[in-house]
Amino acid sequence: MTTVTPPHPLLLSTPAAIDAALANAGREVLVARTGPGEPLRRADHDNLRRGVRYRVLLPESVRAHPAVVLRLGRLVAAGAEIRTVAQVPADVTVVDETVAMMSLDRSAADVAVVHLPAVVDTVVALFARQWEVAAPLTSTDELCARERELLALLSSGYTDESAAARLGVSVRTVRRMMSVIMGRLGARSRFQAGLRAADRGLLMPLR
Repeated sequence: MTTVTPPHPLLLSTPAAIDAALANAGREVLVARTGPGEPLRRADHDNLRRGVRYRVLLPESVRAHPAVVLRLGRLVAAGAEIRTVAQVPADVTVVDETVAMMSLDRSAADVAVVHLPAVVDTVVALFARQWEVAAPLTSTDELCARERELLALLSSGYTDESAAARLGVSVRTVRRMMSVIMGRLGARSRFQAGLRAADRGLLMPLR
């Protein structure tokens, strides 16, 4: 009796095969990445241009990398939805909730392609759970003019009180703004926030 072997539900994939799977996306692609590297492939950018929805989940630590934030901002401007959480457990891409591609090691050299509905559904559910509590990253996630002016004032030696008077706001507002600025820049101190803003060219010249 001849035994017919069914297609293996988990296959190692090549870069070309991954791009082919992405090219077949019709509705939505979910992307989860554990580090600050480039989250999207060339095929993903092609998909964005033709209107495929992209939801990208990244670790909160990416916000501490100015160059990464700028690059991600361009992806958001191109139509991708990007959010961050404290930690992303695995590198995964899901196409149209029918196929999941998962890195088998941190080097991402081997990628497993899974078609089993039960496994794909579980991956999608885990993604959705993290997505709900993740913080959005926007194309304007840099700093607004008022925030840039505040940083410039404080970097020039203004106190919270004198900066508040210059901006026409309360001292409490100044401190709240600085808390937001530090979060956006991934800074642990005002000094670090000033350095990172200067590195990005975000400090507004004072008049």
